[in-house]
Amino acid sequence: MKKITVVIIGMGFGKEFIPIYQKHPNIERVGICTRNENTVRELKNKFGLDDDLCFTDFEKVPERDDVDAIHVVTPVPDHARMTLASLNAGKHTACTIPMAMTREDCEAIVEAKRKSGKVYMMMETAIYTREFLYGLNLVKSGKLGRIQFVRGSHIQDMSMDGWADYWKGYPPMLNGTHAISPLLKINDTIAETVVCHGSGKLTNDLAERYGSPFAVETATFTLKGTDVVAEATRSLFDVVRQYRESYDVYGTKMSFEWEQLQDEHHVVFDGGENAFRIDVPDTDELLIEEIASFTKREKIDDPNHVSFLQGAGHGGSHPHLVQEFIAAIVEGRDSAVDAPLAANYTCAGICAHESAMKGGVRIEVPNFGL
Repeated sequence: MKKITVVIIGMGFGKEFIPIYQKHPNIERVGICTRNENTVRELKNKFGLDDDLCFTDFEKVPERDDVDAIHVVTPVPDHARMTLASLNAGKHTACTIPMAMTREDCEAIVEAKRKSGKVYMMMETAIYTREFLYGLNLVKSGKLGRIQFVRGSHIQDMSMDGWADYWKGYPPMLNGTHAISPLLKINDTIAETVVCHGSGKLTNDLAERYGSPFAVETATFTLKGTDVVAEATRSLFDVVRQYRESYDVYGTKMSFEWEQLQDEHHVVFDGGENAFRIDVPDTDELLIEEIASFTKREKIDDPNHVSFLQGAGHGGSHPHLVQEFIAAIVEGRDSAVDAPLAANYTCAGICAHESAMKGGVRIEVPNFGL
């Protein structure tokens, strides 16, 4: 059985992955990296980590011959730099969303992955939540029928305490993968073109940060190989609404709509005026036994990470991400969200913001050979 040593970079919600990796049968050792020495010390003691795999300097991690894989869970501006350093050092590399902040960096990562021959995976939580996997099963089983339309949203108030300074004024669709990727994945395709419009206005102190005035950005995407159009909306500041990271899918036999309020329950429509609310089941049966329990719902109060339920992070997606990343390494194959696909998902949002800034012109989304 192949054994892998992985180091997780970033101990915000990155620490949630430590026990999942530790219980995976293909993992030899788990390391961590964060600038805060107190956090390193605390987590080393809590999880029984080896001293020689606890880092405060990222640059030392890719240099280690005994490190097989690096999992980047750091602030967005660091993603491209760290991913490239990892791939160029010959390490299997996972990275939280988005892949990068520019088209050029996405292209560089795709090329670095190709040259390295290593596994790359963008750890997009939205396509491994119990809610998304439920809808995907409706499609794959034929119960939903033919997909006619899909819609996604990611709305939250990032003015609350606990968010890093770089988020202030961040253009909504520039990091749009949570709203976009479920729409593409459920149609088993990629984005081809986008038209996006900005709405509303940020306060001047926020708008000046990135030169982006919009409180909300809404995009419509044409999708490769289908007549389905996808719509995605994102807002981060100056809009009052409970946190919502959602997708809706409408079919000829059945439709699924995300709940309007937290714990209100999602809705399935199955013909005529028939509608019923559902409790979406956990997805532990899709996981290997050793990490299946990590899909269970568990609320941990953490003001620094208000956008997910920790323990069953991001809709129970965390163990699915680990399972797919490690399986791809062990089986010698590309991951389910390989570099070209991750680049399209990411550039769909980058191009959407570009369209909004240009008054809604249609922009072609790079396909990266897909």
